[in-house]
Amino acid sequence: MELGFETIGNATLVCYDRVPVLATDPWIAGHAYFGSWGISHEIPAEVMAGIKNSKYIWISHGHPDHLSSKSLDMLGGRKVLLPDHVGGRIRAGLIERGFDVTVLEDRKWYPLSDRIRVLCIADYNQDAILLVDIDGNLIVNLNDADDHGWGRFVKKIIRGYSNSFHLQLTGFGDTDLINFWREDGTFIEPRAAQRRPVGKTVSRLLREWGTKNFIPFSAMHIYERTDTAWACKYRTSLADYETGFDPHSGNLLPAFIRYDLRTGSYQAMNPVERPEHLLDPKEFGDDWSEQLEAADREKITRYFKSIEHLGEFLDFVAVRVGGKDHVVELAPKRFARGLTFEAPRGSLMTSIEYEIFDDMLIGNFMKATLHGKFPSRPLYPHFTPYVGKYADNGLAKSKDEVREYFRQYQMRAPLDFLKHRVEKQAIEALRFNLTQDSTLYTIGARTYHWVKALGV
Repeated sequence: MELGFETIGNATLVCYDRVPVLATDPWIAGHAYFGSWGISHEIPAEVMAGIKNSKYIWISHGHPDHLSSKSLDMLGGRKVLLPDHVGGRIRAGLIERGFDVTVLEDRKWYPLSDRIRVLCIADYNQDAILLVDIDGNLIVNLNDADDHGWGRFVKKIIRGYSNSFHLQLTGFGDTDLINFWREDGTFIEPRAAQRRPVGKTVSRLLREWGTKNFIPFSAMHIYERTDTAWACKYRTSLADYETGFDPHSGNLLPAFIRYDLRTGSYQAMNPVERPEHLLDPKEFGDDWSEQLEAADREKITRYFKSIEHLGEFLDFVAVRVGGKDHVVELAPKRFARGLTFEAPRGSLMTSIEYEIFDDMLIGNFMKATLHGKFPSRPLYPHFTPYVGKYADNGLAKSKDEVREYFRQYQMRAPLDFLKHRVEKQAIEALRFNLTQDSTLYTIGARTYHWVKALGV
């Protein structure tokens, strides 16, 4: 391709300026989340060649459908571009593997070729976005990220382009833990079961950000373990993106596309869909009957107790492995609110030892039982961010470390950061005190999105 881009796989964007210049988040081989996720479609040979021959590889964050170890084994010799994540864990790991790594300073344009330049922003949720300018056309790659204080800055840039492409995770909502249970043993039906029209969300995003074209992105996976087969019905298909879409909001383009920016035309690639082929968890080292060893219990206790914030929200965290519970007491004088995670020993201990517990949550073979009162999103804001984002990836576990962690992000854009944090605290209060999808909750959510669309 002379000048343009392709989208393929889960969250891979390939940009061309005569030759392949940049490929993002290349998950092109292997599974993710301990075998739970597989790639949904075959990657055409010519696109695979473009990925492998790209001069630069950009990796947004540490989830294995974006940072794929097996895929990186196929990309030796590429220059890796990284967001400036506090903690620097990905950078350190890739340098140890021998990669040539460059960390991109926030909100700064970097030229990659004569007609391609990029701007990256990392945020405190350990996500990142990438703006790609290809000869005056803007690609807004938000992948898994929500606005964490950078939205106003990005919208201002978008307004300067007549042609823009919006790439972002959308769907019914199976890309986080939805395997929740009550104490009485009944399953809590996830919001994804409502199958709310994805096209309506796409239309809202186009209006809110001021982008012209939307490309479905970062939600292209299938389930490949027998113990996650139950989640298949909550997965978003490519056809679901059209449901409820308002053409007056912009253009909805195919998910897998080859776009020629010289002519302004595109071609849908229609790659072959991979059949769902469920594998026994033992294929990935998980035997549900295996029990914890004494050393395992010590590691689990040390892991959860090291994250100081958990004791302010939870009284205990229990893990149920091989039918037996191990309880970590976080607040021994109270026992009103807690979590029980039921999981196989293999993946659980890998997540504890390598500090990648978020991979257990997203894999959705682990069950979470809720004890006591929780917000409408049970693990937010007091569990998943503090465990998977700030502690595991940001290396901030103590209260002092978390304060310093936030301070470093705040110093990058103080006013935007403070405005965002005030908004976030108000939203979190709404989620905790109101029932999800109640009348007041719905009014609050609509008002919030209306204000965001105004750019306030």
